[in-house]
Amino acid sequence: MFVMPDDPDQPVITDADGLLPAETPPAWGTESERERLARLLAKARNLPGRAGVYLMKDASGIVLYVGKAARLPDRVASYFVPSADLGPKKQQMLELVHDFDVLECEGEWEALLTENRLIKDIQPRFNERLTDDKTFPYLVITQREDFPRVFITRNPADPGLKGAKLFGPFTHVKALREAVQVLQRVFKYRTCKLDIVAGDEKNRFFRPCILHAIGQCTAPCADRVSIEDYKADTDRFIRFLGSKRSVMLREMTKEMEALAKDMKYEQAAAVRDQIRAIERLSDRATIAAGWQPETEVGYVDPKKGLRSLARTLGLDAPPRCIEGIDIAHLAGNETVGSKVCFIDGRPFKAEYRRYRIRSAENDDYMSIREVVSRRYREAGAGHELYPDVILIDGGLGQLHAAMEVIEQMDMKPPMVISLAKKEELIYVQERAEPIRLGRENLGLKLCQAIRDEAHRFAQHYHHVLRRKKFTEE
Repeated sequence: MFVMPDDPDQPVITDADGLLPAETPPAWGTESERERLARLLAKARNLPGRAGVYLMKDASGIVLYVGKAARLPDRVASYFVPSADLGPKKQQMLELVHDFDVLECEGEWEALLTENRLIKDIQPRFNERLTDDKTFPYLVITQREDFPRVFITRNPADPGLKGAKLFGPFTHVKALREAVQVLQRVFKYRTCKLDIVAGDEKNRFFRPCILHAIGQCTAPCADRVSIEDYKADTDRFIRFLGSKRSVMLREMTKEMEALAKDMKYEQAAAVRDQIRAIERLSDRATIAAGWQPETEVGYVDPKKGLRSLARTLGLDAPPRCIEGIDIAHLAGNETVGSKVCFIDGRPFKAEYRRYRIRSAENDDYMSIREVVSRRYREAGAGHELYPDVILIDGGLGQLHAAMEVIEQMDMKPPMVISLAKKEELIYVQERAEPIRLGRENLGLKLCQAIRDEAHRFAQHYHHVLRRKKFTEE
């Protein structure tokens, strides 16, 4: 006879000698609080070092709380150490926890999805109530567009989402955003707000955004993928959300073999690449993937920096693409401009650009106007997307110089800012007063890193031209 651990009305099964199973905790009330917490701590520290979901239970076996963990022993043990401060609500829960169960998962993203399903099914007492309102985030996959979009919303009742597939609600919006971002590397869905119509002639002349360059979008905006292939990618993504990773990999392997048997080699290769990407979901960035880990910002966590910057600028979500612009010259000679690109808080050198200034000799404002005009004229005409944030090296005058050019364009960027040296003030478009942040603010540190990288890149090109000039003389 098998007894479900959540059923407190069933009798406890003993062995032939009438003893309780080894893992059964002592009866409630037979141990002191100190002994109970020490027992739970020892059990937690012996958990497998994997991602997973944990279920805190009372003496009757009722689930009190469901949580997720990137590494089970670290997270679960943190509840039971003597110095734990869980806050007023969870501290009350700790007084009732008699045991816990865990479900091992194949990654953080599976843990996020598993946690979400369990909370909705069990509705534990100490979890926040997941109600269908704007409080909790949902994952949306549109269905009425030629090329479905994937995004996060807090308003599932929005009439504009009619017919869309919704997953959620979720409790951790930060984890959900990270999951969408990481899984985009595998399934290459679009997250932009563009209205893309299949067969539109304008698509052939549209320049795809940076996500296509780093292999995270198949660029339907630029007619780089067919409706059928794009739909196959989003269908696999939907299946992935409802399946364990191992099950999904087996299904995709069969799909790849069937496509190869039918001599559809390009589609089979695409599925093969997705299988490999799923297997590498937890891999870190490498030089081969296009990142520059040797120049990553060492003194600030990129994710925390982006979240901090989003709060400072009043953005709905952390910016993914930030471009920095700087000017370099010596007494007006060999004036050059630079544009650097940071994706998810890290430098992406494949999108660095340098400009030899033609319109000015010793005028920073005019030089900035030229660089902004040359870099963003296609975006201004609607032929490509702007970065999420444009960062100009300088103060209010440099920002005004950039905005003078942008105001003449048909399409406007979402956010333009400038960062002044020494005082380290952030000037924002259409704001009269600058933003002054503490020197330890992570958003400010990230902006400083981008500003300094743009300056370094501009200075390097300036020195190259000066050496070339001296050599020719």
